[in-house]
Amino acid sequence: MSSEHRSTVVPSGIKDPVQLARAELSAALAAIEIKANYPKRIRRGLDRATTKAKKVAAAKPVVALTGLIVGASAVGTAVWGLARLASR
Repeated sequence: MSSEHRSTVVPSGIKDPVQLARAELSAALAAIEIKANYPKRIRRGLDRATTKAKKVAAAKPVVALTGLIVGASAVGTAVWGLARLASR
């Protein structure tokens, strides 16, 4: 379990209701912060995608080049289509 997710777990064995409530509130706020921090989530997703793309490029360069060409064509087509719609 990552250290980020450990902060969202309420420790067991807390007898004092005030301490238990504080621990639950702290865990809930940590979970909300993890879910709501979109820039951090996007950055981590991009890091994972970049790492995976590098592994594919090292193992299968033809597949990586094909994916790059298809992706660039898709982006170009989307930009062209948007520009065409905007010009009407």
